[in-house]
Amino acid sequence: MEVQTADGRVAYGPVRPQDLSGLFASDFLHGGRHPLGHGLTERIPYLAKQERRTFARVGLVDPLSLEDYRGHGGYEGLHRALDLEPAAAVQTLIDSGLRGRGGAAFPTGIKWKTVLDQASLPKYVVCNADEGDSGTFSDRMIMEGDPFVLIEGMSIAGVTVGATRGYIYVRSEYPAAEATLARAIEIARAAAYLGEDVLGTGRQFDLEVRRGAGAYICGEETSLLESLEGKRGMVRFRPPLPAVQGLFGRPTIVNNVITFASVPTIFADGAQAYRDFGMGRSRGTLPFQLAGNIRHGGLVEKAFGLTLRELLYDFGGGAASGRPIRAVQVGGPLGAYLPEAQFDTPLDYEAFAAIGAMIGHGGIVAFDDRADLAQMARYAMEFCAIESCGKCTPCRIGSTRGVEVIDRIIARQNPQANVDLLRDLCDTMIAGSLCALGGMAPFPVLSVLNHFPEDFGLARLPELKSE
Repeated sequence: MEVQTADGRVAYGPVRPQDLSGLFASDFLHGGRHPLGHGLTERIPYLAKQERRTFARVGLVDPLSLEDYRGHGGYEGLHRALDLEPAAAVQTLIDSGLRGRGGAAFPTGIKWKTVLDQASLPKYVVCNADEGDSGTFSDRMIMEGDPFVLIEGMSIAGVTVGATRGYIYVRSEYPAAEATLARAIEIARAAAYLGEDVLGTGRQFDLEVRRGAGAYICGEETSLLESLEGKRGMVRFRPPLPAVQGLFGRPTIVNNVITFASVPTIFADGAQAYRDFGMGRSRGTLPFQLAGNIRHGGLVEKAFGLTLRELLYDFGGGAASGRPIRAVQVGGPLGAYLPEAQFDTPLDYEAFAAIGAMIGHGGIVAFDDRADLAQMARYAMEFCAIESCGKCTPCRIGSTRGVEVIDRIIARQNPQANVDLLRDLCDTMIAGSLCALGGMAPFPVLSVLNHFPEDFGLARLPELKSE
């Protein structure tokens, strides 16, 4: 619980119903001392050590108060974007170094420039809010806690590239987020931040929310576009890219929630202010989400460059069980399992790629020393088999055969020959799958083979053939 006092927001917790009488007796409404008190919220180490830019308003504002949003710097970015020529606005985004906050980490400004340069009309802006990775919840927190920042980011995209329509594709399991966004869009439209004449500039851009079809594959951008068009969610062949021929065959920006939510602060504070955070080619901040067997789970927004160890122990407090953290899966159900020896790897796109891993959406799931990672590797292949759209053979057939081969290894049936077969199968899936579902399902499997072979009953295995 938090209470606004003359000195600031004061936190108490964890609060149970039976604690309420004692809290009132201690005058907690005015910041009175109590054993459950944590002092000023902004000084709690978990929050004080963060660098909240995208999430600067979450928890501080009424999500549906436009006055609150503007009072905390909201819509400054849109005003400044409207003052720029489209090419200059795109260049601002390129200069910031912002990359897509999803799996591929493609430079956002380059994607927007591609759409801007297309002559075909109309153009569209699509937000991928189909947050389906295990251990992720940052999209939901933005949509429910600060919906206007997403609307503003998409509006900047629309007026910059000349798109007149935008869609937010929200997963069906997020009814509260869907309702909050729908109401926020109505409020923004009534205030002329959306509609046929955005802020009196003569530019047109409007938004609507679409409920997802419930399939994991619709988190892949081309499957999402198929679903938006009312078709079965199946991966498209590329090229052409969505930036050239996307929704309804027209040029389309497709970014996820955190990417769009990062845009307003870039335009409000300038590209260099954003670029000052991070390292190498990984600029800005990312909301990392701590989940699994972790003492202090939650969202931690930090600049790129801190290590997994810092996240797990300085913020997460170690395993909730009190046992050693043995492995961490980063990047969702298709992310690699990283051993303790790699916990000092900086959270940077290139650094993770160098060890055969990915940061993805920033989801981090911790496992203690009781986890059976052979079963977790099997789950990754089974997950792929269940969620595959079925369009390409490596993913559709390879994942099913992968589960069968893993079962034979676990059953100790000619294990070395089956390990070799499994590695060949993984190589085929990585090289031949149409999208990241089949292309990444081998990552958790190979990481367990390489770093935790004892869980397969094998003490020593050959090196990975390809990554």
